[in-house]
Amino acid sequence: MMIGENGFGFNDVLTDDKKVHDDYRISYTADHLKALRDAIDDGADIFAYCSWGPFDIISAGTAEMSKRYGFVYVDYNDFGEGDGKLYQKDSGTWYKGVIDARGANL
Repeated sequence: MMIGENGFGFNDVLTDDKKVHDDYRISYTADHLKALRDAIDDGADIFAYCSWGPFDIISAGTAEMSKRYGFVYVDYNDFGEGDGKLYQKDSGTWYKGVIDARGANL
């Protein structure tokens, strides 16, 4: 089995110091990865896991940027305003650590 997409959208906010504190995304992803690990321990044949897009993307349903999906914040708003700079969210830093530890820190 391959998990093709896992994630959710939220109205993330870039703070004045260019940070996004998205503990809700960390909790959501951690819970799903733990369940995936439990399924593997129970014998499920899972060969791949793909998080939803790593970068914020335009919503296919609404064509908006205000609902954000990724581990990296893209500095554009619903009207295409912004400089397009990328900012790693707290969840991006956390997810990199999970990958580096091969899940041992879940």
